[in-house]
Amino acid sequence: MKKIFLTTVLFTVFAVFHTVRAQTVMVDKVNNPVDWASPLMGTDSKYSLSNGNVYPAIALPWGMNFWTPQTGKMGDGWAYMYTADKIRGFKQTHQPSPWMNDYGQFSIMPVTGKLRFNEDERASWYSHKAETVTPYYYSVYLADHDVTTELAPTERAARFRFTFPETDSSYVVIDAFDKGSYVKIIPEENKIIGYTTRNSGGVPENFKNYFVIEFDKAFEITSTFDGDTLGDALEMQADHAGAVIGFKTRKGETVNARVASSFISFEQAVRNLEEIGNDDFDTVKEKGRAVWNKALGRIKAEGGTVEQMRTFYSCLYRSLLFPRKFFEYDENGEVVHYSPYNGEVLPGYMFTDTGFWDTFRSLFPFLNLMYPELNAQMQEGLANAYKESGWLPEWASPGLRNVMIGNNSASVVSDAYLKIDGKHKYDIETLYEALIHGANNAGPLTAVGRAGVDYYSKLGYVPYDVGINENAARTLEYAYDDFTIYQLGKALGKPKKEIELYKKRSLNYKKLFDPETKLMRGKNKDGKFMTPFNPFKWGDAFTEGNSWHYTWSVFHDVQGLIDLMGGNKEFTGQLDKVFSLPPVFDESYYGGVIHEIREMQVANMGQYAHGNQPIQHMIYLYNYAGEPWKAQYWVRETMERMYRPTPDGYCGDEDNGQTSAWYVFSAMGFYPVCPATDEYVMGAPLFRKITMTLENGKEIIISAPSNSDTNRYINTVHIDGKEYTKNWLSHKALMKGAVIDMEMSDTPNKSRGVKKTDVPYSLSNQ
Repeated sequence: MKKIFLTTVLFTVFAVFHTVRAQTVMVDKVNNPVDWASPLMGTDSKYSLSNGNVYPAIALPWGMNFWTPQTGKMGDGWAYMYTADKIRGFKQTHQPSPWMNDYGQFSIMPVTGKLRFNEDERASWYSHKAETVTPYYYSVYLADHDVTTELAPTERAARFRFTFPETDSSYVVIDAFDKGSYVKIIPEENKIIGYTTRNSGGVPENFKNYFVIEFDKAFEITSTFDGDTLGDALEMQADHAGAVIGFKTRKGETVNARVASSFISFEQAVRNLEEIGNDDFDTVKEKGRAVWNKALGRIKAEGGTVEQMRTFYSCLYRSLLFPRKFFEYDENGEVVHYSPYNGEVLPGYMFTDTGFWDTFRSLFPFLNLMYPELNAQMQEGLANAYKESGWLPEWASPGLRNVMIGNNSASVVSDAYLKIDGKHKYDIETLYEALIHGANNAGPLTAVGRAGVDYYSKLGYVPYDVGINENAARTLEYAYDDFTIYQLGKALGKPKKEIELYKKRSLNYKKLFDPETKLMRGKNKDGKFMTPFNPFKWGDAFTEGNSWHYTWSVFHDVQGLIDLMGGNKEFTGQLDKVFSLPPVFDESYYGGVIHEIREMQVANMGQYAHGNQPIQHMIYLYNYAGEPWKAQYWVRETMERMYRPTPDGYCGDEDNGQTSAWYVFSAMGFYPVCPATDEYVMGAPLFRKITMTLENGKEIIISAPSNSDTNRYINTVHIDGKEYTKNWLSHKALMKGAVIDMEMSDTPNKSRGVKKTDVPYSLSNQ
C-alpha cells in the first residue's frame, strides 16, 4: 500500500510540475497561426449557462456557408454540444447563435449496415479522441458505422471524404430538413440536387437554399424519403424531404463528394461548385489552411504562454467569421446577391448574421483597423440593405430580425467612414440618409429604427412608464448613436444646424443620471425617477444587465459622466465598486435567472459581467480619471480569468466575434472605447511582442520584453523612440506604422498618464 501511495504521489507531483511548466514556457514564434486556433473553444455550452454558445465553424473567413458536426436534433439551436455522445449528420449552417437559430440548413450523413435515415436512428456514437477540429478541416470516426468522415470547405462549397469499411450496405443520407424541402437524385450524373426552406424568420416568401452534391462513385441504391417514409422515387417534394444513395465498398475505400449551395438558383449552386474545380480533397484542405494562415498571420504574437497563444488565435479565428458573405458571383464574375429583404436577385454586396448591439463595440472597429477593404464591402452591403428594406438592419439573420435594442448601425457606419482609407469608395451619402431616417423614425419592428422615438425627440429620453421596455438602455444608446451621427455629419460637411442637433441629443444621457445614487436610472414621463429603484435589478429599464452595468454607457463623453459623479475620485470609486460589490442580483423582471445573470454570479468578479456586452468597455474608463494602472490590472485580470482555449473557454455568449475581438484588442494593448472617434484607449499588452501588418503594408509593432504575469503595469511608453504619456493611441497615427516600446513593471507607475492632457477624448473636453 505504501508503495502504491508513493507512486501515486510522485505521479501527481510530476503531472502538476508539467502542467505548471506548460503554462510558463514562453512561445517565441508562431509560424502557422491556424494550428493554434481551436474551433472547440466555447462549444461546451447549454441553454442555462453559456461558455460561448458557439459551434465548431468549419469554414473560410467570412464564408457564405459554414459546416459543423450536428449533435442536436433538427431545428435545435444548440446544433453542436461538446458534451454530446452522438453525431446525427454534418450540417451546412448559417446560424449566428443558438438564440437566433439557423436558416438554409441541410445535412449529410454516412451510414452502414441496416439502412437508417431517421436522425435518431442514424446517429452514431463518437469520441473527441477520434475527432480532429481545425478551422479549415474536420474529421471524426463514426463508431456505429465504422466510417471516418472528413470535410474541407471553400466559401460557398465543400469537399467530403468518407472512408468506408468492407460492406455491401454503405449509404449516404442527405437530409433537407422539414418546413418545406425538395430532393432529386440524378443517377447518371452521380448527383443529387435539392433545396431547403427551413429558417427561423427574417426571410422573404421565396427563400430557398439550393444545393448540389456530386459523388465520385456510381449509385447502386437510390431512395427518397418523406418524413419517416422511405420510397423508390428519384424525386421528392415534401414538408421533410431527403435522399439516400448506396453502394458496395471495399475496406478503406474512400468515397468523395463535392457540395455547393446558392440562395439564387440550382444553376448558381453548380457555378459555386467551381470554387473547388478539379481540386482533390487534400488540395482543398491545404488551400483552406493557407487562407487561414494568411488571415490570422496578419497579427503575429510572440512571447506568450502556450495557453495565451491558443486563446489569442482562437479568439482571432472567431473574429473573422461574421458578418458572413451573403453574395455570389454570376456567370460574368459579377457580384450579385439574393436579397433577404425583398426576395429579388440584385447586383452588389450583401453581408449578414450579425447584431450591431453586440458588434459595434469592438468587432467592427477591429475590421476597420485590420481589414478595411472588406469592411468597405460590408458598408456597401448595408447601403443595399437600406435600399431593399427601407431600414438598416440592427440585427440581420439573414434579413431584419426583431432582437435587441438601440440604433447602433449609426456607430457601425460612422466609425467605418471615419477610419477606412479614402481609396475604398462606397455610397456614404445613402448610408447617411439611412442613419437620419433610422434616428428619427420607429421601424416596422421594435429593433429597427428607434422604438420610443417621439418621446426621445420631445423629452430627451424614453420614459419608463409608457410601455416601452428597456427604456433607459435605449436612451443611453440613442444618445451615443446621435454622437456618431454628429461625427459623421461633420466629416461629410453637413449643415451646421443639422449636426448641432445630434450633438445636443448626444448629451441626453445626463437626463437619466441620478445624483443620489450616482447611477443611471429610468425616468417617468413626468420627469420623476422611477421608484422603487434597485440598481441590481436586471432588465426592466435596462437590457440584459442592471444599472451598475449600463451607467458606463456614455462612450463619447466620459468626462461628462465624471463631472456628474462629482470628479475623478468619486468616478473611480464607483468603478471600484463594480468589482468589490457581491454578485447579487434581482431577476424578477425575467421571472427566472437568465444565463447572463448566472454567468456574472459564477465569475467571482463582483458586478463585473464580462459575459455580456454592455460593460465590456468599462475597465478602460480608469484612463479618463487619472488611474490608468487600474485599467491595466483589470484588463490583464479579465484576460487571465475569463478566457481559456478550452470548450468552456468563454464566460458568456461569444456573440459573433464581439467577445473575441475584445480579447484580441486587449491582448494587443488597446481598445476602441468610443467608435467614431480617432482614439483607442490603452490597457496593458499581453505578449512580449506583437506585430500587426496593416492592409496598407505598414506595421505596428508593440514591444514589451519584460512582460509577464506579474509585470502587467506600464512604466513607460515610447513611440518611434519618443516618450509618450497619453492613455490613448491615434488611429490615423497607427495607420502610418509605429514602433511602440513599453517598459512593464510589477508595480503601478502612478505618475504616468495622470495629467489632463493624457486622458482620451470626451465630448465635454472638445
